[in-house]
Amino acid sequence: MNASAKHQLREFIEKALASQGDGAGFADDEPLFSSGRLDSFTMMNLVMHLEQTAGIDFSSTEFDIDLVDSIDAIESMVDAQAPA
Repeated sequence: MNASAKHQLREFIEKALASQGDGAGFADDEPLFSSGRLDSFTMMNLVMHLEQTAGIDFSSTEFDIDLVDSIDAIESMVDAQAPA
């Protein structure tokens, strides 16, 4: 994941947290969904965002919350699915 895409992802997460009244910062390795900071509705929006911006095809991926629970996890998933 390039720096621009990662910045865009962080902005998406920041806006999602702010919409839920959570203005606290977060680390790239911090769990966002399993910790309860973000909800399942936001997870669906994130999945759609990643399909559009990163070209991830979740229909061919066995979905697990661990794939999108942190910035680091998302970055690893995007990098793993990038064409060689």
